[in-house]
Amino acid sequence: MTQSSTAHTPAQEQARAQLTVPAQHPMVTVLGSGDSLLRVIEKAFPAADIHVRGNEISAVGDPKDVALISRVFDEMMLVLRTGQPMTEDAVERSIAMLKASDNGESDGQETPAQVLTQNILSSRGRTIRPKTLNQKRYVDAIDKHTIVFGIGPAGTGKTYLAMAKAVQALQSKQVNRIILTRPAVEAGERLGFLPGTLYEKIDPYLRPLYDALHDMLDPDSIPRLMAAGTIEVAPLAYMRGRTLNDAFIILDEAQNTSPEQMKMFLTRLGFDSKIVITGDVTQVDLPDGTKSGLRQVQDILDGVEDVHFSRLSSQDVVRHRLVGRIVDAYEKYDTTHGTQNGAHKSRGKSGHKGK
Repeated sequence: MTQSSTAHTPAQEQARAQLTVPAQHPMVTVLGSGDSLLRVIEKAFPAADIHVRGNEISAVGDPKDVALISRVFDEMMLVLRTGQPMTEDAVERSIAMLKASDNGESDGQETPAQVLTQNILSSRGRTIRPKTLNQKRYVDAIDKHTIVFGIGPAGTGKTYLAMAKAVQALQSKQVNRIILTRPAVEAGERLGFLPGTLYEKIDPYLRPLYDALHDMLDPDSIPRLMAAGTIEVAPLAYMRGRTLNDAFIILDEAQNTSPEQMKMFLTRLGFDSKIVITGDVTQVDLPDGTKSGLRQVQDILDGVEDVHFSRLSSQDVVRHRLVGRIVDAYEKYDTTHGTQNGAHKSRGKSGHKGK
């Protein structure tokens, strides 16, 4: 904003802020089509009065609310200056980040504008970027560490963001190849009894990885890259006995690895490689009595240098907003009913990607 002023009225314990939007930014980009963005802010601060006149926005109400409203508009302007449009979802996430910082729930080192304008990969006319603070920290951790675990519920972008970082690393020649793997645990030892060729048997378990690849690369180039070995998509069992050098390796659905499989995979790490392991410890599909390698590895590698654990929550769900509420409802149910480590037999994640 070019101007911002706040006045306090002690008798009423209210504050007033006057914000002036620079002329180069049309008000529709700030308020949204049909004032849709303004309505998001009004809904988040129902006790405050927000008025718009010309290119001036005023807010009157509780000093804390007014200060936050002013910061929301400032962050929106910083995003708009980059040429990136604001959306209702982005405004909601900005408000949530600022409120968390104001309440001491986060350290406030990163601002909403820094989170929302961090570009990972531009592909096919759109840009992939983090949408929440935890997502940004997850992406930053991938840059800083050799092995990163992304642990959280469905829809938090764990695999999708890791895939974007892998494609970015390949395009910038930081690595020579991408290796994507996941356990085909749902078929177990019955894989041989399924009809079709080996490729046809394992394809359903690897399909979500192919879907993400098609979002990030020219679909026509993917068969060529796979034929050349630049991109490899394979079941976890295919990793045994290999040393993976100059590669960006992603293990997806890691909650469905046994402790032995997790150790096997981690020791495939070669020179100039990076590993990202993603999973949701509340969606384990292993047979009863089999421990999850992802649950165990958190105790084993906690505190090991160059290994980082990024934990995402329902607040980081970037699918339909109802998904976050569903995740919270299940967590509440599990807590109430004493279900250990969440919904052990819960399924329903395969085939979806978090954007």
